[in-house]
Parts: sequence; C-alpha cells; structure tokens
Amino acid sequence: MKEIYSLADLEKGTLKKSRPPIRLGVFGDPVAHSLSPQMQNAALEKSGLEMRYGRFEIAPGELQAALGLLQGLDFVGVNLTVPHKIAALPLVDATDETARQVGAINTIKLEGGKLCGFNTDGKGFSRAIREEFSVDLRDLRVLVFGAGGAARAIALQCAKENCERLVIANRDPQKANQLVESLRGFFAGPRVLGPVPRLQSISADETALRFQIANTDLVVNATPLGLNHGDAAPIPARLLAPHLMVYDTVYGSGPTAFVSGAIEAGARAANGLSMLLHQGALAFEIWFDRAAPIEAMRKALSA
Repeated sequence: MKEIYSLADLEKGTLKKSRPPIRLGVFGDPVAHSLSPQMQNAALEKSGLEMRYGRFEIAPGELQAALGLLQGLDFVGVNLTVPHKIAALPLVDATDETARQVGAINTIKLEGGKLCGFNTDGKGFSRAIREEFSVDLRDLRVLVFGAGGAARAIALQCAKENCERLVIANRDPQKANQLVESLRGFFAGPRVLGPVPRLQSISADETALRFQIANTDLVVNATPLGLNHGDAAPIPARLLAPHLMVYDTVYGSGPTAFVSGAIEAGARAANGLSMLLHQGALAFEIWFDRAAPIEAMRKALSA
C-alpha cells in the first residue's frame, strides 16, 4: 500500500480493486504526518473488516472533485483534516447537529448514495482532557488558540459542558469575536461573576495573554502551529506557569515547541494523540454502527 495517495489515484478507480480494497481514508494538505491509518487499520483488522484506510493528499481546490469520486469507489467514509474541515460543509448532502453548530466537518459517511457530515472533534477533545488530566471541562477556565475548524469544535464542547470560563485568542480578532458571539447563549445563565468575563475574545499579543494566564487553568492550541518542524509555539514559553494544564492538538514524532515549553515551565502538558484516538473511535462508530476496538487503536498509536 502506498504511503500517500492523490486525487489522481482516486480518479483511476483502482483503489477498490486492491486486496483488501481501500474504502476509508483521511483527506488533508499536508497529510504525511497523520497517524490515522495506523489507528484505523488496527481497528479494521481487530474487527474482521476486509478493507483498508489510506492517506490522501488533497489540495484545497481538489476537495469537491475528490468527494465526488467516493461513491463510485465504494468508500464507507473519510476523515478530514487541515485545511478541509470548514470547506467541506457546503459539499455534503446532510450534516448532524454538532457539525452544523460548529460549522465544520471532520468525518463523512456515505449512506444511501449521500455524503453525511459529522464532527467528532469536540467529544474527542473532552474525552482526551479527562484521560490526560483527570478533570472535566465544566470545572475549567479555558484559553483556546485558534478560530478554525478544530477550535470551533473545542470551544463549542467547552460551552456545552458549561466550563467555568472560555477565552478565544486568534491572530484575526474578527474571527475570534465571531466564534465568541456564536457561543454567547451558552453563557447567559446566572453565575457568580468574578473579576473577568466568563466569555471573551482577545488578540494573541503578549500583553493580553499575560493577563489571561492568571485566570486560566487549561491552555489549548487548536491551530496548525507545530505541524511543521521549527514552528513557534502559539504562546511564548515565558508566559506559561506551573498551575496550567496545556493541551496541543498537534502531534508528531516528538514533543512540539508548545509542549516542551510547558513542561519546562513546570506545567502538565499533552499532545494531540489522545484526541486523535477518541475522535477516531467515534468516527469508527459512525461508519460501522458498532463499538470501536479502542484498546487496539491505542496500542497502534503508541507503537
């Protein structure tokens, strides 16, 4: 099996003729870093399902064409990663309520000839935080970096679970403010007011961040920063403090600059492998209407 497939491979129509046939995959650009194939192929093997899951490097301008080919290839579904989660929303035939609320899709299932979109990022994130730090989102003051597809899902999950406080930081203040306004209704109920707002957007500059850190328990990187070797952390390490929990949705062969900086500052930190595991298990359950073999998936990721 090839390491990475392309739109041309989909167009050739030969994937369903391979043994076992490729009927699942992840679309992204870049996609070489994705560990979803190891995890999902372990799940397929453990479940006795005769098919394979592959990586597909699909450029933004190729997404619509790629999705249009899936039915003819007998695909069960696909996952979507950067930069396709938001762009895919108008390209599917139906979406679940969470995907509509988030405005982004990370899982597609082919059902009755239609593309059905779902978003498992929020629930996957919530389960990851519980696993990594033994706390629930409802108890936390959360600072999220980003306003894209993953950030939207994470922020919505925090709001749904009635987190203590939620702050969105983004280089584009307008996008951060739009995300905050979409969540305003979740924070309208009675609550003891502290010295800072329960919900707000801020610019990602050092002065604003320095003030926020004192009023934050969990810092989340929901941007692609860290995907490329040499990427800076979303927040200067000098601002991090021992009281924090730090979660980087990015994962790789080693710790990202964000995770390394957090550990050096004495904070507890984790990368995105646990979120990948739990959102992937939820996707498996959507595709096959059965419980995911999560321990086999976990073992494949740890290997």
